[in-house]
Amino acid sequence: MKSGKNGLYDDLKRQILTMELDPDEDLDEVSLSEKYGLSRTPVREIFRRLEGEGYVDIRANRGARVIPMNHSTLRHFFLVAPMIYAAIGRLAVQNFKPKQLSELKDTQERFRSASVSGDALSMVLENNRFHEVIGEMSGNAYLQPSLGRLLIDHARIGHTFFRPRNEDMHRRLQTAVEHHDGFIAAIGAHDEDTVVDLVFEHWELSRENMEMFIAPQGLKADALVETPTPSMEKSS
Repeated sequence: MKSGKNGLYDDLKRQILTMELDPDEDLDEVSLSEKYGLSRTPVREIFRRLEGEGYVDIRANRGARVIPMNHSTLRHFFLVAPMIYAAIGRLAVQNFKPKQLSELKDTQERFRSASVSGDALSMVLENNRFHEVIGEMSGNAYLQPSLGRLLIDHARIGHTFFRPRNEDMHRRLQTAVEHHDGFIAAIGAHDEDTVVDLVFEHWELSRENMEMFIAPQGLKADALVETPTPSMEKSS
């Protein structure tokens, strides 16, 4: 754990994205001040910064909490995510800089390594960074904040994607790695149409997995409730 303002900022972002901090969980200003060696004022500054980026909600007289997830936010997420991702992809092709493409490749290699080693937390963070870099490539001051807010909930809803429990989920994870390679190649080739096609393929892969998380199969009952038999009724 790093101390100071940067340490607190980085740790809170990581803990929110990886669900170490639950949606709607209160943030204790006093304990965070003590833990990171800060006075209350810089802690509040970090809270305000994170609020502006969509990670935290600050309520009057009630303090800060992790941004909630509810029926309304989930509905809005699923409605607009593919449109924003597609627009970001087109603009990234048009506006990216070589340095950004190099960073995207480096991020992908860290994501690939994490997928091979099964490091779920690193996969969450590197996947998030991968899509953040594409947002930075777009260079659009209107869409980037929207993308940032989407990525927070994308990470939180889909975090089980990076903890595959069966062969099908392992296959889906490998497909996600291949999609990332495809994004890099298509952006480097200035191929807008391929990027947009990949956006929708990648989104569909994520959407299916997120739906499995939100609406899992029901648990089996431990035992069937016995119905009285005639002999049981007589004995009673």
